[in-house]
Amino acid sequence: MKAVVVYEHGGIEKLIYDEIPDPEVRANDVLVQVKACAMNHLDVWVRKGLPHLKIKYPHVLGSDISGIVAKVGKDVRGIEIGTHVLVSPGLTCGRCVYCLSGRDNLCREYAILGENTPGGCSEYFSVPKENILPMPKNVSFEEGASIPLVFLTAWHMLVTRAEIKPGEVVLVQAAGSGVGSAAIQIAKLFGATVITTAGTDEKVEKAKSLLGADYGINYKTQDFLSELRKITQKRGVDIIIDHTGEVNWEKNILSLTMGGRMVVCGSTSGYEGKTDIRQVFFRRLSILGSTMGSKSDLFEVIKHVESRRLKPVVYKILPMSQAQEGHRLMENRDVFGKIVLVPS
Repeated sequence: MKAVVVYEHGGIEKLIYDEIPDPEVRANDVLVQVKACAMNHLDVWVRKGLPHLKIKYPHVLGSDISGIVAKVGKDVRGIEIGTHVLVSPGLTCGRCVYCLSGRDNLCREYAILGENTPGGCSEYFSVPKENILPMPKNVSFEEGASIPLVFLTAWHMLVTRAEIKPGEVVLVQAAGSGVGSAAIQIAKLFGATVITTAGTDEKVEKAKSLLGADYGINYKTQDFLSELRKITQKRGVDIIIDHTGEVNWEKNILSLTMGGRMVVCGSTSGYEGKTDIRQVFFRRLSILGSTMGSKSDLFEVIKHVESRRLKPVVYKILPMSQAQEGHRLMENRDVFGKIVLVPS
């Protein structure tokens, strides 16, 4: 089969759309004919190389997969060939206390497809049956592939970690990112007032008109902390959703109101944020880490997608043979929503 692989880390030229062996279908596995695979910034990091990342080459990228069930292992029941499905992007042991109590993203063996285990940017992909999810009835394969990782991450950040409440004020950094575009919608679903940031006026307007953000700040032409204080009349925000890391860290902390919560799921700009600890204890702030979410979170997301209260945002569809172009667009931040790759 054909797949987007890397044989070594480096620039976009290291991405190759190559022939590799067909996947093995074990007794507990489901073979999916891949119809779409959405990109994430994780793909860029893996391509460049992450510290302590141990993978086998050729390594297949891709965490977000939609497709059709092509074959099932001998121990699989209740999943029919021909069914349209999504793939949950987290692999777990399935037997520890975290997995069995619905907190599977805390499993010590947790792995993300395409990062520390082979991904699904390929013509076929084999995955344990526990990772098979129903495809929302009203979306295309490209839209379906744009749901799992970013909506799972944003849902877990807002609902599980921050425990969002109606009427709260939420700052979502980087509206054009996958997590940002999902978080804005989820926050509005819970009745929050949403302030968001983006790097162009066009993205700011899209965040408001397409996603429902109440206020938008162009962080390249405006100081987001000053603008946020004006918007909130110096009160600050209850929740911050951030994956930018170092570049916004100090201002994020100053943006929170008394008892505010900042939830962090990444560090795309750097990982050494400077913290005035006095701000944290005096104002009773919470800084919460978050990675992915439980499989049960995705069932909640799917219900809201089917009812059209949440909508995946597709920016561009490219053939897998043009994966290099997808990485170029993502690295240049020329994106609002998801880039989706489809088999060439």
